[in-house]
Amino acid sequence: MNATSSKNEETYTGRLLAFTIPARHARGRLVRLDDVLDEILAAHDYPAPVTHLLAEALVLAVLIGGLVKDDGSQVTMQAQTEAGAVSLLVCDYKGGELRGYVEFDDGKLAELGANPSLFALFGKGYLAITFDLVGGQGRYQGIVPLEGDSLAEACERYFYQSEQVPTLIRCAVRSDGAGVKAAGLLVQHLPEGEEGRERLHAKLDHPEWEHVAILAGSLRHEELLDPELSLEAIAWRLFHEEDQVLVQPGAAIGRGCRCSVEHYKDVLERFPEDQRAEMRDENGIVLVDCAFCSKQFGIEI
Repeated sequence: MNATSSKNEETYTGRLLAFTIPARHARGRLVRLDDVLDEILAAHDYPAPVTHLLAEALVLAVLIGGLVKDDGSQVTMQAQTEAGAVSLLVCDYKGGELRGYVEFDDGKLAELGANPSLFALFGKGYLAITFDLVGGQGRYQGIVPLEGDSLAEACERYFYQSEQVPTLIRCAVRSDGAGVKAAGLLVQHLPEGEEGRERLHAKLDHPEWEHVAILAGSLRHEELLDPELSLEAIAWRLFHEEDQVLVQPGAAIGRGCRCSVEHYKDVLERFPEDQRAEMRDENGIVLVDCAFCSKQFGIEI
């Protein structure tokens, strides 16, 4: 296995790890979040079920966002519902910058108990994943129903239905007195490589993929969350029998709320003057709340 040999240089938390298994035409991403997760969650006083949901979503945003080049492109994951306790969940990832928030109904959530299912939280909902790619590559989006037992399952369905790429995702979340910890693994089969060739079909029963999926599926939640186990070590445990596993540490993950007076002023300047006039308070200030970090900005415009 081709990996960094020094333990001090191995990846434990707060940084994405990419790996590929050339002989199996597979690629993967691993991430573990702790301090950055606490920082994002601290902006809101979320109840436990919402905290768990957002922690999983943030891990998924990093895993999926880590599939695109670190060139300013952004991946946004948005889950919405028609009548669920959770009405909206939004996360996005851009070059190591991570943010997310949840809108929910306190009353409906209280009726669901301590460990509500995905369907109980969202009811009839859908998941949209949007890729905003720089360099003239464009913007594309896929939408799938929010079905299954977790957001991870819905993301697996997105890749199979929208991109025809067999994908396995595992997420683990734990909350204790030391804060919230979350981690995840994503593995994909790309039999036609990553060189832009058209994929004519996706074979979930392809022998290469079956082999990789069985190995990746053996990963336990305890291993994902173990702070003493590096991400390189996880990849080694899963795929040590392969001829070659190439690993590459990726971006460091930080809270990436991009709100600022300048940003909101730029947005407001795009509105006609009559609409801006309606937004101003008696002091001529437009008050703007950032849903991601819970800060309020007074914009004089």
